[in-house]
Amino acid sequence: MFLEKEILKLKDIVIAHRKKLNKIAELGMKEYKTSKYIKDYLDYLGVEYEILLETAVVGKIKGKKGIKNIAFRADMDGLNVNGEIMHLCGHDGHMSILLGLVEYLNNNKEYLNDNIIFIFQPAEESPGGALPLIKEGLLEKYNIDEIYGLHIYPELEEGFVGIRPSYFLAQTGEIDIEIIGKSGHGAMPQNAVDSIVIASNFVNSIQSIVSRNIRPLDEGVLTIGKIEGGSRRNIIAENVKLEGTMRAFKQEVYDKIKERICEIADGFEKAFNCKININIKDDYPAVNNDVKLFEEFKNALGEKRIKILEPLMIAEDFSYYQKCIPGLFFMLGSRNEKKGFVNGLHNIDFNFNEDILLSGIDIYVKLLKYKGALK
Repeated sequence: MFLEKEILKLKDIVIAHRKKLNKIAELGMKEYKTSKYIKDYLDYLGVEYEILLETAVVGKIKGKKGIKNIAFRADMDGLNVNGEIMHLCGHDGHMSILLGLVEYLNNNKEYLNDNIIFIFQPAEESPGGALPLIKEGLLEKYNIDEIYGLHIYPELEEGFVGIRPSYFLAQTGEIDIEIIGKSGHGAMPQNAVDSIVIASNFVNSIQSIVSRNIRPLDEGVLTIGKIEGGSRRNIIAENVKLEGTMRAFKQEVYDKIKERICEIADGFEKAFNCKININIKDDYPAVNNDVKLFEEFKNALGEKRIKILEPLMIAEDFSYYQKCIPGLFFMLGSRNEKKGFVNGLHNIDFNFNEDILLSGIDIYVKLLKYKGALK
């Protein structure tokens, strides 16, 4: 892959960013050291910015014409793994790419036509920083016309970009279910209401939602990942708690899954003389790539570099921006069998070849040039 000289000059700088940011991983909304690192470097570059939500860093590089405001977003937070905070989802790489892009554009301001907004966003993993930033008035304050984001992706070979128009990543929800029966002696089940038996049947029943209530051409996932109940082997359990997740791309599919869970629960209450409490917490909406921006992106990079991926059931709070303005989100391939970069996201051994950081900058630069935002 050919990289222009101005991008190649940033190699050591961008790799140094990644190494330093990797060592100071922090949890969402607590990225104080991370935020300070970014602010310090922007001060060094002489680029103006402001702080939102205590740790978010947002700024603008003005273009000569300034007709459009084009935004780029990088997430900042790490993951808690066995009490240690680590960057196991590539966010250190995302920030390094955006810092590199900011430096590139700052060095080439005389060729910049449109305004560029950079957003270093906290808490993508949890609790989600995109929606709070939107509520803070970010989009209106900077009059953002469109927004772009990326994610390092070890399921895709290094050198390729994974993307698709329209629905790309799933809408998600967290499910908490409590089944309340009646406790009793294990030798006298007729005097009790066995919540474990009810829970077993309930889990089996809701599995029919996706297979029998959703159109086969519409994707959906319903998983119960945790079950907890009972006190000892010879006591019929009064309470059982279930925890799960649900995912879909279309809003109507997501709503149907929720509706059927509650309808099945109502039926079980009548059939088993129990009480079932259900709480469903809606998480991130589906990532829905703007078709026009997708076509521009494809033309800017060339079809040989792009892989059209199937919709993925993972989630991203970048989707909140797309609910308000046109946005495009893509995957930056990082899989490299020869160098051993094969472990998945959130894996304790996740890592990537730092050369892909320059690839990320190159993609953004090519896009801006194709759009005429950059000469």
